[in-house]
Amino acid sequence: MQEQPIINIKNLTKSFGKNKVLRGIDLTVNKGDNLVILGRSGSGKSVTIQCLVGLHKVDKGQIEVFGTDVTKLNYEELNKIRLRIGFLFQNGALYDSMSVRDNLAFTLKHHTKDLPKEEVAKQIFEVLENVGLEEAIDKMPSQLSGGMIKRIGLARTLIIKPEIILYDEPTAGLDTITGKEISELILSVQEKYNTTSIIITHDIICAKMTANRLMIIKEGLIHVEGTFEELKNSSDEWVRSFFEYE
Repeated sequence: MQEQPIINIKNLTKSFGKNKVLRGIDLTVNKGDNLVILGRSGSGKSVTIQCLVGLHKVDKGQIEVFGTDVTKLNYEELNKIRLRIGFLFQNGALYDSMSVRDNLAFTLKHHTKDLPKEEVAKQIFEVLENVGLEEAIDKMPSQLSGGMIKRIGLARTLIIKPEIILYDEPTAGLDTITGKEISELILSVQEKYNTTSIIITHDIICAKMTANRLMIIKEGLIHVEGTFEELKNSSDEWVRSFFEYE
C-alpha cells in the first residue's frame, strides 16, 4: 500500500490586495522527496511555503501536512505541526546579539523544555559537527561569512530534528563554490536525518544537485513538473530558458 503524501496541497489561492499571487497551486510531496520549485521572481514560490507553515492565511484551498489540513487549525494546533518542520530563511535569520552557541541553545530550549545542560551542549556540538562548523561555536554572527551563516542557520533548523525542511533560496548571495557546498550539505542532511525537503531556488546548479523532482511555477500555477533532465529537454521554450546557464 502506497504511503500517504507527507504534504498535499490542493487548489491553493492567495492574494495580497489586488495582487493574485497563487491561482490554484496543486502539489504533493512524498516522504524522502527533495522537491525543488523554480520560477521567476514574484511567481509565488516563497509564498507557497510560507502558507504551508501558516505564515499567511490562505484565501482558498487545502494544505495537508502529515495528513492534517493546517488551514483549519487553531494557533496551538498549528504550532504542534510547526515543531516538526524546519524553515531555513534566505538570510539565515540568526540573532545578532547572541553567539552561535547561544543561538542554537535558544532554539533548542524553546522547542524542548527542561533539557539538562549536558544534553544541550551535546546536541549543539552534534549539529555543528554535521554542518562542519564546530570551531564557530563561540563566534558572533558578525564574525561569520555568508556561507557560514547559512550553515549555522541550517544547524539551528536541524537541532529541532525536523521531519520536513523548507529551504528558501539556500544559496542566494553566495559565490559558486560556497553555493555548491551548501547544496552538498542539503543532500548530506537529507541522508543523515531522513528529511523531506522543499527547496525554493533561482540557482540552477543547486536545483540539479539537490532535486529528485522539480516544479516550475508560472503566474501562480504549477506550469510543469518532472526530473531535471525532463525539464531541461522540454519542448516548451519558456521551460528550457531556466536551464540556459546550467
